[in-house]
Amino acid sequence: MARTVKGGTDARRERWKGHREARRAEFVEATIRAVAQHGPDVGMDEIAAEAGVSKPVLYRHFTDKSDLYLAVGQRATEVLMDQLGPAIGHEGPIRVRIKRIVDAYLSVIEEHPNLYRFVVRASFADRPVEQDVVSEDKTMIANALARLLGDYLRAFGMDSGGAEPWAHALVGMVQNAGDWWLDRQSMTRASLSDYLTTIIWHAIDGLLRSAGVELDPDAPLTAEFSAEGEPSEPRLRLVNGEEA
Repeated sequence: MARTVKGGTDARRERWKGHREARRAEFVEATIRAVAQHGPDVGMDEIAAEAGVSKPVLYRHFTDKSDLYLAVGQRATEVLMDQLGPAIGHEGPIRVRIKRIVDAYLSVIEEHPNLYRFVVRASFADRPVEQDVVSEDKTMIANALARLLGDYLRAFGMDSGGAEPWAHALVGMVQNAGDWWLDRQSMTRASLSDYLTTIIWHAIDGLLRSAGVELDPDAPLTAEFSAEGEPSEPRLRLVNGEEA
């Protein structure tokens, strides 16, 4: 039985585990560089060359190509959420918040187009992967948006039951538009962000108007709610002219 002593078997095991984790992380970063250079159809030979090792060394740290693909996908998720997290949590006018979120997503796929295609296509994996990285990312983003939408719908006394499907619909729309944009590049990122922001805002505006609420899209959202979470003047008024 292994004994936990200073410098003993368990200590060596922990050092070896830390070493393996560090090496896996290095190889993931090397894979990302190789994908950026060679495209989403990169091969293991190119990845090994970028990492400065042989393929057998890579396979000591990843059970197969699918294992490496998942590790890269998880790292790509971290890169995406590093940009999206602050944008989702940023306060300010609703139209500004929408544009920040949309532009944060587009900025990531613009900066890492080959990595995005690599993860989305999943053609690198040599067997079906149990973890759907793309689906998990979409669900993560949609859940964050659903909480945001739900909070505001409830604050205006509206039914928040549709917040989750609306959030998933918005995420799907932005992703599909981003796919089209990466392939076509027929407009600037700023232009696409503006178009998508306009579409999303008018969808929200239409929903609010259906409940008799007219919201100034350029008014800070933090000023629209009292300490109790209720709408407050002067940022909110009813379409029929009555005070909220």
